[in-house]
Amino acid sequence: MVLDRLRQALGDKVSTDAALLAARRHDSWVLSLLEDVEKRATPLPQCVVRPADAGDVVTVVNACRETATPLVPFGLGSGVCGGVRSPEGAVVLDMGAMNRIRSIDADNLLASFDAGVRGSDAEDALAERKLTLGHYPQSIGISSVGGWVATRAAGQFSTGYGNVEDVIFSLEAVLPNGERVETRGTPRASAGPDLRHFFLGSEGTLGVVTGVTYSIRRAPEVRTPSAYHVATMHDGFELQRELVQSGFQPVVLRLYDADESSRMFSKFARDGSALLLVISEGPEGRVAAETAALQAIAERRGAGAASPEAAERWLRDRNHVPTLTSFLEGGMVVDTIEIAATWSRIDDIYRRAVAALREVPGMMAASAHSSHVYRSGINLYFTFAARPERREDLAATYLASWRAVMDATLAGGGGIAHHHGIGRMRKALLGKEVGEGGLSALRALKRALDPVGFMNPGALFPDE
Repeated sequence: MVLDRLRQALGDKVSTDAALLAARRHDSWVLSLLEDVEKRATPLPQCVVRPADAGDVVTVVNACRETATPLVPFGLGSGVCGGVRSPEGAVVLDMGAMNRIRSIDADNLLASFDAGVRGSDAEDALAERKLTLGHYPQSIGISSVGGWVATRAAGQFSTGYGNVEDVIFSLEAVLPNGERVETRGTPRASAGPDLRHFFLGSEGTLGVVTGVTYSIRRAPEVRTPSAYHVATMHDGFELQRELVQSGFQPVVLRLYDADESSRMFSKFARDGSALLLVISEGPEGRVAAETAALQAIAERRGAGAASPEAAERWLRDRNHVPTLTSFLEGGMVVDTIEIAATWSRIDDIYRRAVAALREVPGMMAASAHSSHVYRSGINLYFTFAARPERREDLAATYLASWRAVMDATLAGGGGIAHHHGIGRMRKALLGKEVGEGGLSALRALKRALDPVGFMNPGALFPDE
C-alpha cells in the first residue's frame, strides 16, 4: 500500500531495483559487512526513495507514518555502529539526491547545504573562496553534512575548531508528524531549549534532517606541523593537558601508543615510546607563539623532538584506510572503538582496555591513540585486529573485543561513545551512559514525537 502511494506521489524517485535495495539496506557496521561476506540472507527494504527537497521528505514521512511502515533515513552509509539496518519491508530514505550547496556567505561566515551534500564537496566549494568548514572527519569523502548532525560527529581538527555541535549554526528537519522545523539563524539565543540538540545524535529516530547551516572559517594563513617522542602514554596525556589548560589550542593533537606508532609510523618511531603529532594553524603570529610554547613544555617534560615529517605524512594519508571487508574476507576482524574520559581517568582506562583486549582469543594487535583533546579531558581510539581459529567465530570475537573496551571504559568512569554514535552496537549500554532517568526522558521524547515508532526502529534506543 505504501509503495503504490509513494509511486503516485513521487514517480521515479521511488526505486525497487534489487541492487539498490541491497546497497541501501545497511551502513558500514562490521556485523552487517560480515553478513555480506558470508552471503547470509538479510532483510531488504521494499523500496528506496531519493527525495529532491524537503517537500518530498514530508510526503514520505506522512505515508510511512499513516501506514505504520518503518522509515530508515540513509545519508551516505559511512556509519560504523549499525545506525542503518533496514527491517523487512521498510522504506529507505536515501538523502544523496538532496545535494545542493544552497549559499555561502563570506561576510557572516555561514554556509548552507542540503543534508545530503558530501562533506568533501562542501569543503571543496568553500576552498574555492579561501574558506573552510574546519570539520574534517576521516569519512569526509563518504559522509554527508546532515549525517554529521544525526551522529553527533567530530572532525580530526576538533581540538582547535570544535565538533559538529560547535560549528552548527541552524538546521531544518521534518518531524515524524510531517511538520517542518527550522531553527532561527542567530549566533546565540536564549529562547528555551535548543531545538538543534533534539536532532544532534538522534540517528534518524526523531525526524529527518533536510538542511544544515554551518558557521565556517577563513582558510588559515599558515599551518605548522611538529612531533614529539614521549616515554609513555601517561606522559603524553600530561603534556597535552598542560598545553590546552595553559590556553593554547593546536587544531590537531594525536598521541599514538608505542605499538601503534611503530606500526603506523615505523620510519619516525622510537622503540618503546609514544608519538605525539601536533598541527597548529591560523594567523602566523599566533601559530609561532603556540609552536614555541609547545616546544618549551615538551622540553621541560622530557619529550624529545621527532621529525615533523611524521605529522606531514599523517596529513597526507589520514583518510586512506583499507576496507573492513577485505579483512573479513581474510578471516580477520578489525575495528576501532572511540571513548572519552576526564584527564584523571583516561590513563587507567587506557591500560585496562588494552589489557582486556589482549585477553580476547585470537587477538593479534590491540593499541590506542588519542585524537580529540579538551580542557577537561580527552578521547581515546582503540584499534584491534583478531583472527579466531574458526571463521565462524568472527562475530563472537568482534563482540568480545567490544565488550572488553566498553567494560573497561564504564568501570573507569568514561563515556562509551565519543563521535561514532550509538546505532545498534552500543544501544544496550545507553542507560549506563545517560542514567535511567535520562533514558526515561529520551524514551518519553521519542513517544511524544513518534508514537507510531516508525522512525528508524531498532537504532539508538535499547530494546524494551
